[in-house]
Amino acid sequence: MRGKRRRPILIMTGLLNLLMGLALAVGGVWLIALGGSWYYAIAAAAFLLTGFLLIKGRPAALLVYALLGIGTLAWSVWEVGLDWWPLAARGAVIFVVGLWLLTPWVTRALDAGQGRVSALRGAGLPLTATIAVAVVLAVVSWFGEPHRIEGNAPGIRAEVPADPSDVPPGEWHAYGRTGHAQRYSPLDQITPENVSKLDVAWTYHTGDVRGRPGDPEETTFEVTPLKIGNRLFLCTPHQNVIALDATTGSEIWRYDPKIRSELALQHLTCRGLSYHAAAPAAAAGRDGAEPAPETAEQTAPGTTAAPGGSTVLDLPVASAEAATADDCPARLFMPTADGRIIALNPENGAVCTGFGGGTGQINLWRNMPNVNPGSYYSTSPVVVTKDLIVVGGTVLDNVSTNETSGVIRAFDVDTGDLVWNWDSGNPDETAPIGPDQSYTPNSPNSWSILSVDENLGMVYIPLGNQPPDQWGGNRSPAVEKFSSSVVALDLATGQVRWNFQTVHHDLWDYDVPAQPSLIDLTVDGQTVPALVQPTKQGELFVLDRRTGDPVLPVTEKPAPQGAAEGDHTAPTQPVSALSYDPPPLAGRDMWGATMFDQLACRISLKKLRYEGRFTPPSTQGSLIYPGNFGVFNWGSVAVDPRRQIAFTTPTYLAFVSQLIPRADDKTLYVQGENRPEQSLPALNENFGAPFAIKLGPFVSVLGLPCQAPPWGYVAAADLTTGKVVWQHKNGTVRDASPLPLPFTMGVPNLGGPIMTAGGVAFLSGTIDYYVRGYDVTTGEQLWESRLPAGGQATPMTYLGEDGRQFVLVAAGGHGSLGTKAGDAVIAYALPKQ
Repeated sequence: MRGKRRRPILIMTGLLNLLMGLALAVGGVWLIALGGSWYYAIAAAAFLLTGFLLIKGRPAALLVYALLGIGTLAWSVWEVGLDWWPLAARGAVIFVVGLWLLTPWVTRALDAGQGRVSALRGAGLPLTATIAVAVVLAVVSWFGEPHRIEGNAPGIRAEVPADPSDVPPGEWHAYGRTGHAQRYSPLDQITPENVSKLDVAWTYHTGDVRGRPGDPEETTFEVTPLKIGNRLFLCTPHQNVIALDATTGSEIWRYDPKIRSELALQHLTCRGLSYHAAAPAAAAGRDGAEPAPETAEQTAPGTTAAPGGSTVLDLPVASAEAATADDCPARLFMPTADGRIIALNPENGAVCTGFGGGTGQINLWRNMPNVNPGSYYSTSPVVVTKDLIVVGGTVLDNVSTNETSGVIRAFDVDTGDLVWNWDSGNPDETAPIGPDQSYTPNSPNSWSILSVDENLGMVYIPLGNQPPDQWGGNRSPAVEKFSSSVVALDLATGQVRWNFQTVHHDLWDYDVPAQPSLIDLTVDGQTVPALVQPTKQGELFVLDRRTGDPVLPVTEKPAPQGAAEGDHTAPTQPVSALSYDPPPLAGRDMWGATMFDQLACRISLKKLRYEGRFTPPSTQGSLIYPGNFGVFNWGSVAVDPRRQIAFTTPTYLAFVSQLIPRADDKTLYVQGENRPEQSLPALNENFGAPFAIKLGPFVSVLGLPCQAPPWGYVAAADLTTGKVVWQHKNGTVRDASPLPLPFTMGVPNLGGPIMTAGGVAFLSGTIDYYVRGYDVTTGEQLWESRLPAGGQATPMTYLGEDGRQFVLVAAGGHGSLGTKAGDAVIAYALPKQ
């Protein structure tokens, strides 16, 4: 009777093994047919045999399962070594089922009629030993980090100023602190020894949170505030400009330009403001003057004439409690989502009417072709020099082949008059074009942040691609020359001084996303004015910023061939001696929560076209790795001019790119009925091109990345040798998994780092909600603080009036990245002495 009562346990357990075996058999045979691993088919046979023996009540089931376990352990270690997360994906299901098979409910049922405890003392012993070995391997691998690079960054090697600008040490005057964009502060109050004592000094809430009606998905709080005097200046996603007391965080004034937010079809963000200092005489005349706080309000809308007399856009007029030209000896410049640059008085937030012909603003739609509301604006702060502001802008990606222009323009910093325009479609003619002319349509654009060296008289432009990104059969010679390049333009004339292309005939959306960093390096005993350009594909090109010649060697390496019909691929692609290019993905790199979704990822990999980096997009579907999210993105890197190193945050995510043939220019091949609103742009439809494009991350059926972690690191590189001196996985899945478990798996990052002379770097851009401090020398994490929302912005640091060094973070999240929304600006400092 006892055996009959316990028999259902064996039947249910056996059926479970049979089901798992059948699933593995189908997938395993499919994988073998695609040329993949035989393991899953062999494991399927073991599961099936175990299930059959369990139903029959045979203790030999435990022996067969033990062979499956020990075989899986051996195969797993052979494939991935002692790497815990890949091991867990392979063995977790087998381990859990093995434990169940050793429970008294199963073993006693197997013992029934065959002698007490025979299962454990006979066939059960090998399984017990296998489970024990698995536990030992799990413990050992949990404390290991096979992807880690250990080392120490060099100490001070050059006694040079961080930048030849006049920015005081305790201030932050541009997005990258200065026009050289080093994201390096000479402040040294915070050190590896005391950074753990950092605590919140104050928190300010802007009141501007994404989710308003009409907001696009990519509504983001990406701002890096400026610090000038004892004031902080920042902008919000909906383009409010706010001035705060830098020591206390109290609001001084706020300006609302009343943007037409419905025009921000793809992005709604503001990465920062730009600042032009007062001339010495004007500044001296204002010493001791009391500020006049007030809230500036926009008034009536207006129109601007386009070439041929048509209307550009009905944009708001940026008038407010208007200041006269004399009242704006210093200026803030604010780019808006509806295509304007507004000049504001830092004292009170009033619009500077001496700018823009009395309107206080520039309309960036002037002379633009293919006027389409929301298809062009500047998401990044403009570059400001002594005499000019230089402006780029973003153009809609992958909507059509009839987009507006990616022209770069320079305006007089005092009047707003156009001084020169560099149009990559007509690169030699940089004099301002006439009112009846328009710029080249659909040309490569610069949506990221520019850098400038006023001593050399050059501004450095990171350029993107011509839409569509993944098909380039109709690109002109000018597009082929300048696309996905960093271009140096003469500040006085806009003429090209040099051009360095980071990708030839870009078919992967590998536009140059990051602000170049300018640093003087000592190489072979000589001081070289260098430019460090991070790229999406993982290169750090280190160039002589005078000529564009490589400082670290650049090699042209053969690239996969075979583009889509009507297109071609470049035979070679440039690779820097300083490269974070990951090894090509293989079956052993596939991952999942279980062996089943890992198997599905292996099948998906085999079905896709993949020949390593620069695999061309295809109608079959191509694996693009690194994907267009980028190893590096707009957050760029931080460089230390004394140590001559870079603090970097490489991210590794694979994407899938599939070309969809178009039969007409109206059908929605990609979005179809899933398009949320017909007023939004038809992203990835590529009207006018022969192919639409399906783009997405390479994920499993459970939504997890198919590639094994880590997906994100912090790393330091020697800029004089190209050597990565240390690299550690960074960030947890606490805010990206169904269970809020703080496993340090190494997660993606969007937002840049900063470094300080105190030897501490700071970063807040990981997809878990933390700001962290790191020892620049070793890379060890020394401090972290929980944020109320995603920190997808680059921090900054400054000196307050109380003598303390502050670290400032904007925590507001990123819509398309899925991090939590918020409106917090948080300042940290050491305790008051």
